Amino acid sequence: MSELTTELSTRRNVLAATAIPVWTFLRSSKLGMFSAFFLLLALIAALCADVIAPFDPTQGHYDAVRTAPSWNTYYLGTDDYGRDVLSRLIFGARISLLVGISATLLGDIFGLFWGLLSGYLGRTFDLISQRGLDILMAFPNLILAMLIMVSIGTGITTVIIAVAVGRIPATTRIIRSVVLSVKETAYVDSAHAIGATSARIMLRHVLPQCVAPFLVLLSVHIGISIIAESSLSYLGIGIPPPNASWGNMLGEATSGVFKPDWWMAVAPGFAITLIVLSSNLMGDALRDFLDPRLRGRLEE
Repeated sequence: MSELTTELSTRRNVLAATAIPVWTFLRSSKLGMFSAFFLLLALIAALCADVIAPFDPTQGHYDAVRTAPSWNTYYLGTDDYGRDVLSRLIFGARISLLVGISATLLGDIFGLFWGLLSGYLGRTFDLISQRGLDILMAFPNLILAMLIMVSIGTGITTVIIAVAVGRIPATTRIIRSVVLSVKETAYVDSAHAIGATSARIMLRHVLPQCVAPFLVLLSVHIGISIIAESSLSYLGIGIPPPNASWGNMLGEATSGVFKPDWWMAVAPGFAITLIVLSSNLMGDALRDFLDPRLRGRLEE
């Protein structure tokens, strides 16, 4: 019984120690707190879309085609096929956030270890890898994603891979610059002196110093990935219909007429704007919080 009590007490202490930095971060910036709250709200709405959405996002109500928003039935109106815009917006959040988060994690984690190896090993490996990055950065992100989509086909998995590839170069370059600075420090030289292997030094001494910039990159790149997915879907080569995503909702609103009904374009456009803005603001707040030079000012 005493062992169980000790284990429960230890777990409570760990949770409390984890919650303190999170609460401190939320208190350090009101914009960061509101941005994190909005992103969490959007994530909950996406996960609970089956419960929250008032209608099936693919069901057409042909007696209510292009109905204006009202407080009676269709709160954000209907589209050209009579589908409820609010329901498609909620289900679109599921796909847009899935692609944005998955592509960001895939691309940034790959870029993290690529930058770690390139910066620490240097020499021939660094020279060849940087030239490979130069080739990737020569293509605009949207053009590169379109080339990948044309090569391997369409679908959610393909969109995630195409968007993730565009996130690799920036992450690799930033992490490499951090590694180049860290590997010249005294404690890395001390680890070398006592006979630590390169793999141990990279994982135990260099990699932890890359966590702070990596977290900032993650928060910022989520918004960039959502824009990339929305752009691909807007052009008709991203998420295939009838699946709802914010990008193809914009594409469907503007494909048939020169001046679409305002609610069909404003709803997904406003959602993309809020998500990307929240992601960028939270990234700025996280960067300020993790920067030791600003920590004293933030605590005051």
